[in-house]
Amino acid sequence: MKVLRTPEAAFEGVTDYPFSPHYLDVTDALSGANLRVHYIDEGPRDAPVVLMMHGEPSWSYLYRKMVAPVVAAGFRVVAPDLIGFGKSDKPAAQSDYSYARHVAWMRSWVEQLDLQNVTLACQDWGSLVGLRLVAEMPDRFAGVALSNGGLPEGGDAPRAFAIWRAFSKWSPVFPIGKIVSAGTKRGLSLDEIAAYDAPFPNSSFKAGARIFPSFVPFENNVAVPDQKRAWQVFDTWEKPFLCCFSDQDRITRGGESRFIGRVPGTSGQNHRSLHGGHFIQEDDPEGFVACILEVASAT
Repeated sequence: MKVLRTPEAAFEGVTDYPFSPHYLDVTDALSGANLRVHYIDEGPRDAPVVLMMHGEPSWSYLYRKMVAPVVAAGFRVVAPDLIGFGKSDKPAAQSDYSYARHVAWMRSWVEQLDLQNVTLACQDWGSLVGLRLVAEMPDRFAGVALSNGGLPEGGDAPRAFAIWRAFSKWSPVFPIGKIVSAGTKRGLSLDEIAAYDAPFPNSSFKAGARIFPSFVPFENNVAVPDQKRAWQVFDTWEKPFLCCFSDQDRITRGGESRFIGRVPGTSGQNHRSLHGGHFIQEDDPEGFVACILEVASAT
């Protein structure tokens, strides 16, 4: 496995990310390669944990406006960069990635940090990976705040997602920062777009970002059996589970209906719509923080 590491100099222009870097190695079970995971770790180490998980094609920068208010409320915030993204290592070949590998890498990271009493805050692929972690290690997790994501277990892909999947696979250009900006309603500044581009100095660093949409388990995807096993856990999950999807996200609109009423822990929760597009952390960070604190304070 050839592994790329974005030079730290690539992030020198990112001025609105005031967090000390933390690193931890995970071992890929198939190749034996060691992969470095970068993560934010803010707040008291003995406080209840809020795990903020980003998706495709972003990195922990996505949560930059949300970390401080959650820490101020008395929680420890950890926010990793998934392998292939942010300041984490990036296997160079698309074949080095899979949904199962992502779950295994992040499970190793959680276990090595020995995170307990965790509230998961997740969106996009942060939910596909994060919810699988909850299902595999339910005793470590105390609650879930879910926005603009899901846990697909087959079925047809929504048309908007199918278009995005084809674009990520075939487009000759893949402008990460502009893609994230297009997924917001407010639009991003040039500096913010550059911050999302920073982890990817050239196209060779984008293998993970390119292949991720193809792993979403619609139709007869190889991950469907794993998803169904995860759903067996959530069908009996009684801990708090709050849905706070965006009101203007074409890709995940209506996705909360797959959870509310099915997951026992959704009962009695103040489910609500947040105002913005797919990347709600950019459009309505205050609203998402309020949802997270509601769940975390109830655990």
